[in-house]
Formats: sequence, C-alpha cells, structure tokens
Amino acid sequence: MADRTAPNCHLRLEWVYGYRGHQCRNNLYYTAAKEIVYFVAGVGVVYNTREHKQKFYLGHNDDIISLALHPERVLVATGQVGKEPYICVWDSYTVQTVSILKDVHTHGVACLAFDLEGQCLVSVGLDSKNTICVWDWRRGKVLAAAPGHTDRIFDISWDLYQPSKLVSCGVKHIKFWSLCGNALTPKRGVFGKTGDLQTILCLACAKDEVTYSGALNGDIYVWKGINLMRTVQGAHGSGIFSMNVCEEGFATGGRDGCVRLWDLNFKPITVIDLRETDQGYKGLSVRSVCWRGDHILVGTQDSEIFEVVVHDRNKPFLIMQGHCEGELWALAVHPTKPLAMTGSDDRSVRIWSLIDHALIARCNMEEPIRCAAVSTDGIHLALGMKDGSFTVLRVRDMTEVVHIKDRKEAIHELKYSPDGAHLAVGSNDNSVDIYGVVQRYKKVGECIGSNSFITHMDWSTDSKYLQTNDGSGRRLFYRMPSGKEVTNREELKLVQWASWTCVLGPEVNGIWPKYSDINDINSVDANFNNQVLVTADDYGLVKLLRYPCIKKGAKFKKYLGHSAHITNARWSHDYQWVITIGGADHSVFQWKFVPERKSKEALHIAPQETLADSNSEESDSDQSDVPEMDSEIEQETQLTYRRQVYKEDLPQLKEQCKEKHRATAMKKRERAPGSGVKLHFIHGYRGYDCRSNLFYTQTGEIVYHVAAIGVVYNRQQNTQRFYMGHDDDILCLAIHPLKDFVATGQVGRDSSIHIWDTETLKPMSVLKGFHQLGVCALDFSADGKRLASVGLDDNHTVVLWDWRKGEKLSAMRGSKDKIFVVKINPYLPDKLITAGVKHMKFWHKAGGGLIGRKGNMGKTETMMCAVYGWSEEMVFSGTCTGDICIWRDMFLMKTVKAHDGPVFSVHALEKGFVTGGKDGIVALWDDTFERCLKTYAIKRAVLAPGSKGLLLEDNPSIRAISLGHGHILVGTKNGEILEVDKSGPITLLVQGHMEGEVWGLATHPHLPLCATVSDDKTLRIWDLSPSHCMLAVRKLRKGGRCCCFSPDGKALAVGLNDGSFLIVNADTLEDLVSFHHRKDIISDIRFSPGAGKYLAVASGDTFVDIYNVMSSKRVGVCKGCLNYITHLDWDKRGKLLQVNTGAKEQFFFEAPRGKRQTIPATEVEKIDWSTWTCVLGTSVEGVWPLISEVTEVTAACLSNDRKVLATGDDLGYVKLFRYPVKGKYAKFKRYVAHSTHVTNVRWTHDDSLLVTVGGGDTCLMIWAHEPEGHREFKQCDSEESDIESEDDGGYDSDVTRENEINYTIKALSTNMRPMTGVKPHLQLKEPSVDERQGVVRGSRPPVSRALPQPEKLQTNNVGKKKRPIEDLVLELVFGYRGNDCRNNVHYLNEGADIIYHTASVGIVLNLTTSCQSFYVEHSDDILCLTINQHPKFPNVVATGQVGDTGDMSATSPSIHVWDAMTKQTLSVLRCFHSGGVCSVSFSATGKLLLSVGLDPEHTVTIWKWQEGAKVASRIGHTQRIFVAEFRPDSDTHFVSVGIKHVRFWTLAGRALLSKKGVLSSIEDARMQTMLSVAFGANNLTFTGTISGDVCVWKEHILVRIVAKAHTGPVFTMYTTLRDGLIVTGGKERPSKEGGALKLWDQELKRCRAFRLETGQIIDCVRSVCRGKGKILVGTRNAEIIEVGEKNAACNILVNGHMDGPIWGLGTHPSRDVFLSAAEDGTVRLWDIPEKKMLNKVNLGHPARTISYSPEGDMVAIGMKNGEFIILLVASLKIWGKKRDRRSPIQDIRFSPNSRYLAVGSTESAVDFYDLTLGPQLNRINCCRDIPSFVMQMDFSADSTYVQISTGAYKRLVYEVPSGKQVTEQTHVDRITWATWTSVLGDEVVGIWSRNTDKADVTCACVSHSGLNIVTGDDFGMVKLFDFPCPEKFAKHKRFLGHSAHLTNVRFTNGDRFVVSAGGDDRSLFVWRCVHAPH
Repeated sequence: MADRTAPNCHLRLEWVYGYRGHQCRNNLYYTAAKEIVYFVAGVGVVYNTREHKQKFYLGHNDDIISLALHPERVLVATGQVGKEPYICVWDSYTVQTVSILKDVHTHGVACLAFDLEGQCLVSVGLDSKNTICVWDWRRGKVLAAAPGHTDRIFDISWDLYQPSKLVSCGVKHIKFWSLCGNALTPKRGVFGKTGDLQTILCLACAKDEVTYSGALNGDIYVWKGINLMRTVQGAHGSGIFSMNVCEEGFATGGRDGCVRLWDLNFKPITVIDLRETDQGYKGLSVRSVCWRGDHILVGTQDSEIFEVVVHDRNKPFLIMQGHCEGELWALAVHPTKPLAMTGSDDRSVRIWSLIDHALIARCNMEEPIRCAAVSTDGIHLALGMKDGSFTVLRVRDMTEVVHIKDRKEAIHELKYSPDGAHLAVGSNDNSVDIYGVVQRYKKVGECIGSNSFITHMDWSTDSKYLQTNDGSGRRLFYRMPSGKEVTNREELKLVQWASWTCVLGPEVNGIWPKYSDINDINSVDANFNNQVLVTADDYGLVKLLRYPCIKKGAKFKKYLGHSAHITNARWSHDYQWVITIGGADHSVFQWKFVPERKSKEALHIAPQETLADSNSEESDSDQSDVPEMDSEIEQETQLTYRRQVYKEDLPQLKEQCKEKHRATAMKKRERAPGSGVKLHFIHGYRGYDCRSNLFYTQTGEIVYHVAAIGVVYNRQQNTQRFYMGHDDDILCLAIHPLKDFVATGQVGRDSSIHIWDTETLKPMSVLKGFHQLGVCALDFSADGKRLASVGLDDNHTVVLWDWRKGEKLSAMRGSKDKIFVVKINPYLPDKLITAGVKHMKFWHKAGGGLIGRKGNMGKTETMMCAVYGWSEEMVFSGTCTGDICIWRDMFLMKTVKAHDGPVFSVHALEKGFVTGGKDGIVALWDDTFERCLKTYAIKRAVLAPGSKGLLLEDNPSIRAISLGHGHILVGTKNGEILEVDKSGPITLLVQGHMEGEVWGLATHPHLPLCATVSDDKTLRIWDLSPSHCMLAVRKLRKGGRCCCFSPDGKALAVGLNDGSFLIVNADTLEDLVSFHHRKDIISDIRFSPGAGKYLAVASGDTFVDIYNVMSSKRVGVCKGCLNYITHLDWDKRGKLLQVNTGAKEQFFFEAPRGKRQTIPATEVEKIDWSTWTCVLGTSVEGVWPLISEVTEVTAACLSNDRKVLATGDDLGYVKLFRYPVKGKYAKFKRYVAHSTHVTNVRWTHDDSLLVTVGGGDTCLMIWAHEPEGHREFKQCDSEESDIESEDDGGYDSDVTRENEINYTIKALSTNMRPMTGVKPHLQLKEPSVDERQGVVRGSRPPVSRALPQPEKLQTNNVGKKKRPIEDLVLELVFGYRGNDCRNNVHYLNEGADIIYHTASVGIVLNLTTSCQSFYVEHSDDILCLTINQHPKFPNVVATGQVGDTGDMSATSPSIHVWDAMTKQTLSVLRCFHSGGVCSVSFSATGKLLLSVGLDPEHTVTIWKWQEGAKVASRIGHTQRIFVAEFRPDSDTHFVSVGIKHVRFWTLAGRALLSKKGVLSSIEDARMQTMLSVAFGANNLTFTGTISGDVCVWKEHILVRIVAKAHTGPVFTMYTTLRDGLIVTGGKERPSKEGGALKLWDQELKRCRAFRLETGQIIDCVRSVCRGKGKILVGTRNAEIIEVGEKNAACNILVNGHMDGPIWGLGTHPSRDVFLSAAEDGTVRLWDIPEKKMLNKVNLGHPARTISYSPEGDMVAIGMKNGEFIILLVASLKIWGKKRDRRSPIQDIRFSPNSRYLAVGSTESAVDFYDLTLGPQLNRINCCRDIPSFVMQMDFSADSTYVQISTGAYKRLVYEVPSGKQVTEQTHVDRITWATWTSVLGDEVVGIWSRNTDKADVTCACVSHSGLNIVTGDDFGMVKLFDFPCPEKFAKHKRFLGHSAHLTNVRFTNGDRFVVSAGGDDRSLFVWRCVHAPH
C-alpha cells in the first residue's frame, strides 16, 4: 500500500534569475544595508551583491507589480495583482511581514509611495476608477480613499516638503491632491500654453511647491503649484519612465536607454548612455533608476539590472539578467554538469550555472524557442521552435549543427534517447518524428497515433520504446525507432522508463485532484532516487509528491513564488536542485532539494513564512490516515446555520409587501392589547453544538446562552435575567478577564457580536460587518482590550477587534475546515491560535492582516479545544480522540491520553488544568499534564438533594467547564448545567430538552405545571412555580409532537411520531393505555372538555380519530381533510371539533362519529369554544403578517378570559393580539427571545403565565403576564406593528417643499431658459468683409487710410487712465437660506458675531461692524450648519453640502469642519450620503459629529471628525429624516426626526442601535411627521410636529403631548445648555397672545411668546438660537432677526429675497446702490457701503427685470404677467404703467438720451415707447421677426440702434424707433454701444466654454471701461474675461459661491463692484473689483 502522506523532504527557494522590468517601473532600490531590493513574479527579492546571496519575501499570492521603499530604507511595501489584491509591508532584513493591507483595491495595486515620516502609505488601484487610498499602514487602516482618475495612473508621490499633499500623474493628466479629514481633493495640473497636454509617466517633488515630472515625449515638465512653469525640452529621446530623487539631485531614466543626472535645481550634471556601453544593445530601455551616493542602479525592460559607479560611468556592471518579455517554455538540464538551459519567445537560448547562480552563455536564434533537450553525452543542445523547425547547437560554443524544418506547427517537446542514438521531436501537428543523431539527424521514423498536439514524451531505459501524452489526455506507446504504435499492453509491463515527465499514467495518478477532469498541470519530473515527484501547474504552484502516487488526490507540499502558469520543471542531473520556469513571468527559479534526513534537522529553523502554507490544505484526506470522526463532532461539523429568511431582511420584505397592501392598510386596524408579557424564566442551555459557553460572573452569578438570549442566572434566588439584544441563535460566548462583560456571537446574514455588561444587561459594543452566516468562536485577550472572533463563512474568517472602539484591527481567512476555538495569547496579544477540524494554526498580527502557520503534527488531528499554558510558547489542545497535545511554539512536543472519546473542554487554572470529555468525566491535572490529580464522574447517584431537576443519564457528554467560587461548573450536551463541589456532590441548576425540536406543550388544568414532549424522545413535567424545576421525565420509544392533560389533570395523552399515542398517569408517567392506528406523525391530541370522555387524535395522514377514553375504543374518524392536520379545538359542550390543516383549510366535525359539518363564518364566532388554538378563521385573520409568504403563524392560544390571543411564528416572534382579531394586519405587541420558529404557545389555567416552546432552540420559556394598567417600560415592549399607521403624518406646504426638493449638483445643472438652436461656440462664422476680400487679420497697414474702427463701447471714465480689472473679491452677500433649510443660524463669540449660510458660502457677520467674512471651500450648496458647543473647540463649525453619488470623488457630498474666525478647514469628511447631507450635529465632548443623508436610505453616520474616520453608519428611515441631534450631555445617544419618524439611537462601539418611539401609552396618539427636537434633563426628549404639537418622550416612550404649542408646524427647537430653557419656532399668524417664536421652561410647561415685527401675514420661523438675553431667529422669508428677551424688541440683521430666482438687477448710474427684482414680487434697494437693504416695494406680482434711467431718477420694472411699471425714485410713486403683452417681460431699457423705453418680452417682440409723450405710455413701434424670446437688450450710444440677444442663440440689431432690422454686417461692426449685456455676438464668442452642452452662459456685462466682461452661467460661476474676446474658449478667472443658475450680473458705476444675482440661491453677491496697477 503506497504511503498517502505528503513526502517528508522539501524544497527551499535558493535563487531567482531575472528582474521584472516589463509593465512596471520604479521598482529597484538600495536598502539601508546596501542590498538591492526588487521583485520577480510573485517574489520580493533582496540581493546582496557583495556576497552574491538572495533572500526572498514570499508573502504574496500573485504577481507583484509595485514597490515602495520606506524612508528609513529597511521596510518595503509591495503591491500585487489579483481579484482581491493586497499590499504587504515587510522587513528587507528578516524578510518577514510587518503589515498586510487589504480589502480596498480590486484588480491590482499599481503604485505605492511612503510619506516623509513613513507613517502613511498611498496606493493606487487598477480598478476602473483607479482608486487612490491612503493608509495608516501599521494599523492596516484606511485614512482616505477617492477615485483617482478615469484613465491609468502611472506614478504617485508625497510632497516631501508639505504635509498631506500628494501628486499623481498618468495618461494625459497630472493631479495635485490635498488630504484633509478623510477627503482627498484633487486639483488638475494646468498645462496652459507652456506645454502640450500629454501623458506624464513619473514624478519627483522638490521644495517651494515645485514638482518635476517626466513626460511621454522625453521632456521634463516643471510645475509650480498646479501650473506648468517651464519645460526641459528633449531631456530624453522618448518617454521618461523613472525619476529618482536623492540628496545630490535627481536621476531620470528613459526609453532611449539613457540615465541622466541633474542637480537639485534640475540643471544637467551628466548623461550615461547604456546602449553605448559594452553590455549595451540597441533597444535597451530603462524602467527604473536609483541613485545613492556614487552608485546608480538601473533596471531595464529586458530584465537586466546594471550597477553604475558615477566616476567610472562608461563601465556599468551587469549584475542580474533574465529572459525578456515573452513566454518562457524551454528548459533542459545538462546530463553531467550543474547547468540549466532555457529558451524563450524572446528568441534567446541561455545557459545558467546552478553553482555560480549566473548566466554563462546566451545565443539569439531566428525564431521563438518552445522546447530544449541536451544529448546524453552533453555535447548537443536541440531546440524546438515555434514555427515547426528545430535547431541543434554545440553546447561548447553555441555553433549550429543542423537546422531542420519538417513541420508547420510549433515543436512542443523533444528528447534524446538514453543511448544517444535518436532524437524524438513532438510537434503540435499531432506527430512525433524520430531522427538519427549519427546520420546527421536524418529522419528515420514517425509516430502518428495521436489526434491532438503532443505534450510530453519519455524514452524507456533500453531506448526501444517511447511513451507520449497529447492534448486530448491520451497516453500512447511506440516502438523505436520505427515509430509503430504498440497496442498490446502486455509487452509494456516490463518496460522501465529512463525518465518520467508525463502527466498521465498510473504512477502519477495522484497528481490530479480526486474529482476533477482539468488539465492544468504543465510539467512533471520524477526523482527515482528519492522517490519524489515535482509538478508544475497553471496556478503558479510547485508541488512535491511521493513517487509513484497511484491514488488520485495524493497529499503534497506546495510552494508559491511563480505568479501565473509554470511551464516546466526539471531536476538537475544530480537531484540537488529543481529548476522551474514561469510562462508569463519568464523567470527561472532554482529550488534546493532538502531530503528527508536533512529536513529533520531543519525543523528547528522556522519555516519560510508564506500566506499559503506549504502543507497542502486542498489535498483531501482519505479516511485511512485520519481516525474515524466522533459521531458528535461529525454532527456538529455538518450543522448549517443558514436561514431562509434572516431578520435583517424583514424591513425590505415589509416594504415590498406594503406596496401590495396599501389599500387594506388604510382601514382602521385593531388596536394592540393593553396587557403585555415579560420573559420570566427559560428552561434550556445550548450544549448540543456549542462548547465552553458557561461562566461565573464577578458577582458569582452564572452566565450562559440559549436561543437568542444571554442568560444571567442567580443560583441563590433561582432567578434569571436576560440580555435580549440578539435577534437570532447565539452560537458562542466568551467572558472578559474581569468577569463583568460577556461577548456573544450570533447567526445572521451579516452576523453581529455583542459585548454586554452582565449587571446592567446593556450592550457596550456591537461588532458587525465582517462575518457572514454566523460567529462560532470568541475570545478576549488577557488585558481585555481585544477580542478575536471566527465566522461561519466558507473561509472561517478570523477577525481581531478593538472591541470598545468597534474597530477591526486585522482579519484573515482562517481555514477551509471548521474552526472550533480561537484563543489570544495571554502574554503577547498580537498572537493567537485557532483549532478545529484537522488543523491547529498559530497566527500573528501583521497590520490589517494575520499570518498563520500550521502546527506540525505528523498526522492531522481534529482539535476540539485549546488553551495557553504557563508561558507564551506553551499551548495545550484537546483532540477528538481523547488526547491532550502539548505544543511549544508550533511544534508538537508530546501527547497525553486524557479521556475516552473527544476532549470537549479544557480550562487553565493557576496551577494546573481541568478537562471534560464525551465520557462524562471531569479531570483535574497538574501544570504539565504529567499527573491526573482527581476525577469526578457525573452520575445520578451523586446528585445533591437541592437539585432543580433530574439527570437524564449517567456520564453525559461534557461540553463546557468553568471554575470559580470553590466549584466546578459543568455544561452537558443534554442541556443540563451542573455545579460540582470540590468534595464531590453535584447540584443540577438548570436544564432543558436535548437536541431535537420541541413541539408538544400542555399546561395543567388547575396547577402551575406544564408538560412538554420533544423529538429527543422524552416527556417532561415542569414546575412553573418559583422553584422552576423539572419534576419528572420519561424516555419514550419515539419522539413526540403533542401532548394534553385530561380535564381533571390526572391523565396525560402523548402523540408520538410513528403514528401511535399513549395515555400516562400525570404524576408517575406510567402507561395507562396505548394505541397505534396511524403511520404518520400524531400532530395534535385533545381531551373533550368537562369529564374528558373523548380523546381526539389528529395525525399527519389527514384523519382525526375520536376515542372513548373510558372504554378505550375508537368510536369515530373525521375524514375529508386534504392535507395534514395542524390544530384541533373542542367546543364547550364536547360536541364539535374545529380542525386546521397545512393547506390553510378550516373544517368542522361533529363528535363522536366524526361527521363533517359546514358552518358559516358568522356562526363560528358565536360558538362557545372550550379552547382556541387554531390560526384560521375570521376571528383571528389579523394575526397573519404582511410577509406571510415567508412566515407561517405556527401556533396560537387564547387566554382563558378571552381577551388576549398569543401567537408564535416561524421567525421566532411571540405576539399578543386583542381578541377577536378581526380585519387584516392587526396591531400587536411582539417579543423576540426564541431564535427560530416558535412551535407552541399556551396560557396557564389562571392566565398568569404564558408558556412557549421553540423548535430548533429546544427552549421552554415562561413569560409573566402583566395585565393592563400595570405599565412598566422595558426593552421587550414591542416596536408596535408591521405597517406604520398609514394615516398621513399631516400636511404643510413648507414641509412638503422641504421634503420634495431635488438638490441637483451644480456640475449637472441644465439650462434655465428653454433655449433652441446651435450654441455660439459651435456656430460656423460668416467671414467678415476683410476676410472676403482676402485681407488677413493683423496684416492691415499700420496706418489705415479708412476711418478707424469705432469703439465697441462708449466708455464713461474717459480722461482717467483706463485700468483693466484683475480680480474679484467677495465683499458682501445679501441672502440667507431659510426656505428649505433649518437650524442654520447661530451666535459665535458670546453673541458678537452670527453665522449662517446661503448658496455654497458660509457667512460670519460681525454685529457691531456689519462686516461679513466668508468660508468658500464648499464646492456646492450648503444644506446644514451646526456649531460645536464644547469649550475645547471654540468657533468650530460643521457644514454639509449637496453632492452627487457617494463614490468619494470630488463631487461626492461632503461635510467641512472649519474655524469660523480664521476660516481654516480643519477636516473634510467625504460621505456616502448620495444626494447631500441634510443635518449635522456635534456630540457633547465635541469630538464626534453626526450626519444624515438625503440618500434613499437616509443614512445616519457618526464621525470622529478630527481624524476623518467614520465610526458607524446605519440606514435611518425609508422616508426623509429632517434633523438628528446628539443629546447635549452625551456622546452616544441621539434622536432623529422625520416624516412619520422619531427614533432614539445609541452608539455601541461601531454599531448604531435604535428604538422607534412608542406611542401606545397615550390614547389615540398617532405618529405624525416630526420636524424638530430638543432635550430636557432626566432623559426627556421633545419633538416638534407638523401639527404644532410638541411630543414629550421619556427614554423612547411618549409620556405627554403639549397640544398646539404653535398653530402651525414646529420647525425648530433649541435647547440652551446654560439654563435648560427651550426656544421653539413655528409657523403662525402673529396675534396678541401667540407668535411664531416662544421661550419655554425646562419641561415645556410654561412659555412666553414673542412677535416678530416683520409685517408678514404668517410668520414662519426656520431657525432659532439663544444667546445672552437675545434670541436669534431665521425665517422662511430669508430674514435673520435678533429678539431681545426682556423688551421683545426685534432687530432685523439680514434681509434677502424669499423666493427666487432674482431676475432683475439694476445698478445706479452714479451711486453705489442697486436694485433687485425677484419672483417673490418685491423690488429691493440695497446699499453697498452701508451693507444693508434700504427699502423694499411689494409689487404683488413676480418681477422679471428692472432698470434705472440714465439720470437715476426713474426706475422701470418688467413683470412676469406682461405689465411694466415706471416709478419715480425720489417718492417711490408710480409714474406710469402699461400691459401690452400677456407673457413675461424679459428685459427693459431706457435709451441713453432718456427718450425711449424698450421693452423685450417672451412673445418674441421688443416694444418701443416714447417717454416724452407722458405717462400714458402708448407704444410707438415694435421689432418683428425675432426668432425666439428676447433675453438681453442694449442701446447704442447715440440711441439709434438696439441689439437683442434671443433664445435661439442669435443676436439681432434693429433701428430705433422704426423697428427695422439691420442686416449689413459692416454696418453693425461700426456701431458703438452704450452698454453690453449680451451673451451673443462675435465679440464675446470666447465666453462660451467647452462643457456647456446642457447648460448656458446666462448673463454678461461689460465694464464701464470697456476692458472686461463678467459672465454668469448655469453652473453658478462668475467669470471674468478681457473684452472683446473673439477667440473661442478664452482665458478667464472663475469665482465660485453661487448655486446653480446665475440670472444676472452688473458692474456698479466706476467699475467699483460687480453684483451677481442667483437663481436657485435667491442671493445677491457683491464682489469688489481689483484693478491692475498703473
């Protein structure tokens, strides 16, 4: 029998030939030890040139493609490719992993760079977004991530002179990044005119913001800031691939084969042309340079490494060579010398010395080489080519002997015969040709039997036979040299093969996995001497197996290093080495073979660390070499905890069902019952599939788990307390070293671990997000800070947590096989062990990963438990065979026999150990496991009298042991918890059913007892009185599913699963009578009421049998059901039976004969039923939930007072309904405790208790019934009901507007006006007159004979020197965003300043000087604002903005935290709240920030804003959340309010737990839309509603309602921290008593109202804030008002337009004032020097345009309804008005001579009025044939022409006043205009930018000096250009701040200011003009 284990010898990597130069750059460096670090394939190489030695880093599992060196030059970071690529940081000295960074990138890691300190590492991914990620690499944590660019990024570097700045470059771009918070914000480099936009390949940063970059064309681009400063032309002949910076300067290397050195100012020092040197060649291309001192390292495209000494630079040393790019397939070894020959697709053949590790010869051929062979005498080398030819060379001097081409397809294999006479050549033409060597390679034979290409061949030792393998998997034999096929297998029996390189044949069956038919093994070579076989496959694995290996799936050792497919593997001639060659990585690996005797000695050397360990996991065990698995363990490994429906999925399922049930939901639904239940006691302990889950707490209580409940049991009082935070089965439990906290892990799709306090039963932390399906093992570290957990996913992921922070520290795939236990080393918390099926692994933490090595055991044992011993390297583990294994480090020292059968539990004491096993024995050992000190057998005989039950059997299997308080605590598989006294007696404390579902449940008719019967084949009687014990138990032949007491309580009927039933004495449980009439399960059994004369027995085969109890005879059978029967009930008279079936049918039968009756539904309700346990019928239709497709109601029971119906369902919920439950989807109270289905529920005889049993969780739970009026608020008070009450939450126009606003980001905004036609920059230009006449522009004679061209624009300040405007500075903003944002006005600095926002600007207004200062870093509209009230963070503000999708790019929504005084950004938090951030709030300590998103899930997120780290995030609500605020005294509690929503949240670790507000305590309270929140002492919370009420909550229960606190919605509330008073603001008509602003006491009982003197009919307050004696109010009408608390005086601080857009803008001709006219029907006059609104006029209609007369004495206003008005400025009286049009007036203009008024409208017309004719305003003419609506109009300076820009992108000129069109272009060119506001015309083509396909330039204005033009566009940008700008895409400066859609822009007189008007933001921005110096 061949040995099936893996061979004992092994391979050690000794040398790697080559260097990866292709597709990689900057990957070659000197380390601090002057070694060279680089990589090949999947191996990091550290090469010591002085000693000619290599060390290898083997931590990767795929090709490495990037490398970075830490600034201290010892640590190296490498990144790899793959589906889940990771980055390793490792030590170049020890080649051990320091940290693993994973789970962010996909596809691969393209670039890496360390920062100056070496604390941070930046990486770039190969995914489609080229994600850039910044890591705190030691902790394995991501600090920031962002999409890098749409195209490839080639290099990235930290700016070494400025902190948190980076530069990246790549295809056609360079980007300058700044890191703030968790946000990486890019600025694109501007190439400008200095250089061409092109691909940048490499970078280096210098000081003073200078960056040098190498471009594709060979130039060096030099950047200053983000602008291209200059270029160094022709630095290289073509692309510059690498740039390296050192103390002396810079080195660059390029495709031209040159290396150039530059000094620190980038002046050239020298050039080294490698092509010209001795070793150089044409086409040499440099991929990597490294300059250190006087040495330069150069890596080339063709896998060479040169070392150049600077002062002797024309003699570079070639220190490493490898094959160039192209597949490498050919490998041959010399028959007598340590030489290997390789040939590749790079057409070279190379000979390597295996002793010197060097290339000793190379020769280039004409064709790619595919295979090689050396003749037996070592003289000839035969090479097979890709084109079907083969060449023979002399090895000595590489001269050609012959070249023969007989085939067309590639030669894949050739071999010389052992006698040297023949050469066999196998080709892809499916044939093998035989050539005679001595006959100068004449063809002597041909083998043609294959129908596929030849893959492998071997000769026999006598050279008479050849065997071949081909591509179709056939193995054929031929006679030599003729080539005749051998078909008779007999003659082959004795053939001995000279070599074995075939992959097919009985000797090598074992190389193939058991059940696969894949052909991924490329090469095999047998070592006959040592009987080992080496194989090479497509996955880059080299495997060592025994030879021969006959059975499939043999064991092996595996070695990684090659990245993709290995094409060939060969033993050297003396079997000292194995040579393997990689296809794609074209590298040659040389492995040292360590035979068995040597490998024993090598054991003490730690094995080379690799992530995939070399003792194969995949090789399946054959049962032979592994002992039989214990039945219990077998069962446990096969348990699956998968669920059809996870509780996490319910909310989505409900949402889907809601849509269907909208209609029914509107009906009035039955209220929930008044009474409730509370969990009182549980009989049960989960021992059957869990271990070590039972402990003493600090106070001596006992903690364990069952179902979904953590139980704390007090053994003195026999009471239990419960932790109910889990919602599904708990699978494991660990206790904190201080014994006060417990960690429990549960089943779930995304399963969670809860750490909770055993005293308070409150969760301290919840850990989620890493384990699928469930958590099966947990362990705390000795210091209690860390927790290790293992998941149930296929890889059994191991995670190490910092549990208080909820942070994952490290994670790694644990093992394919199930893990039973994890333990953290008590001495070194970075180390841990896992043990489980067939393995024991030793792990240590490395950054974000864990590195594991298998324990060396010899044969693989399954480990059930493990514990650390008295020193850090000692580990003791219990096996499934009853042994204890003793380990030191990872080596097995010895084993001790401890138990018969598996050792399930081991526990370490101060001096010694205690173990427990399947044999039911507890053993105490000394501290070395030398002596067993004492054993305790668990037997009935020693059970103490005080026990709470009975032992079911002697020696139950022990699953958990714990020590403390002088006792040993023991948990058994049978669900018993026992306490063993050290002296021997055993007390039973708690017990439950064993494994198997529990279905049968009956309560006694007049005693507090119940009976249960289970699939575990026992019938048990339980005492429900306070003694809580099991009174009796009886074993049954079969499991049972139902039971029932007789009405007198003396007899008990039990139905069994085989169709029989018995009646037993209820006290002694002895048989009275039994029957067996049915084959299927008995599903329900019931005595008739009264005397109990009849017994009804329902079975699974659709019948109900009726027996006469007295005569013991069957008297009737109920037939007619179509499906198995589920429930039975008798009526009071004992005459009628009600039956439910599995098909949801309801039947009635008459007793005792069983005749079927049909009874109408109305009558059923009138029948007096003795019991009601059915789930069908109109009186219970409300119990079926919305999602009844996925859940069944399995059981029900009506209380004896007929008021409350209890139900149990498949999801583990126990629910209480008010009976009768009519109408669908009744409201209920729901309780979670059982984990999966609840199989039965029963009330006790007096309704004081409810008893429930769980199916899968085997629990019997006892609930105390708490009648109505006994109100206590506990966590089990249900979240009320499945469907939210569909009564709408109320209506208010302002709320609806706020809810429905669609915030688009500016970058996506589209045009505001309905434009048509072709945009100006895309129109084809008509040639001007000059061009038609052939005059080229610019070639005009210097002095023109013609008249000079007139000025384009009449300039007002003639005489002064004209100065162009260089810049605009934001001076003032008039506006406040109050109409759809709230809580966004605050006091700062003790009330000296206020802060608010509009558009994308945060504004700080000083109340004494009225000066404004601005925060302008937001890229889009601000939606929310809050200030940090903690004294440690004065003036810290957080603002949240609109954004696009949450992909972390620059357009993602973000929160900025900034200092209000310095305007400095402290942190930027990019978030996943797609849409925008609608609410922000700081916590009490000021360190945490809470944000709410506008995304569809309305996500709630908590941040540590200083670090930019996300702490926790959770889906908030299906509808809009308006506000979420931290409690002012807390960092963990906050409240969110929204549409029909109020939730109370707690932060536990990294998890957010929440409770809905419970309304049921107040009659008829309904969930309204909640708008605002405030807080009071003692956990009070106040929420303002849409109806004007304020709800008062205690914890999460509604305790009272302050009715009509305001008459309209309560939009805002503010809690003063100083005195606890609360300010509310709402929507209300001002009256004597009430106002929209009220100040309340701390409990919201008394209030004082303030009136806001705004003159509005309705005041609507949107924001309030209280300072010292003042209240600050922001209103819906964009006013900010300060109200004095004492005198109630109002002072309006800020005014703005209430509704936009602001269309009209007019600046005064001589003063710094201007007018604005808006959609809100007002015209307002603003004063710039005074910084305030001077006046406002209500027009009653929306206004569209406004204009001053030239003297400034009149104003014309155009309205939306087509009317226009002229006012006198002095008196504001109307001078005249007229309405000649029905549609909006778009522009209105006075002519410069004040005679005419031009009015342009949407009706495509311009009307002229003569003002000299007086105020009746008769139209004198109009312009016709305008192609679209009018946008802007300008008069000429002499008032005779008007130019009109229209919605069809056409500009037209008309005469005034005749209205004739001027078409002659030369004529138009001569006009001088008085003003220019047109966005169209040749003169302004340059203002249109490239990206205006969906959006437009909306407005423009030329300065009075005529030198500049400012424009406004749909993106909200103000731009400044030179005027005129006829060239397309002119240069400009851009100014941000407005929201989307600017409507108008104007210069004030003297060009002092620019005023811009916003569309979406209803704000006016005033910019100061900065003029160029003279």
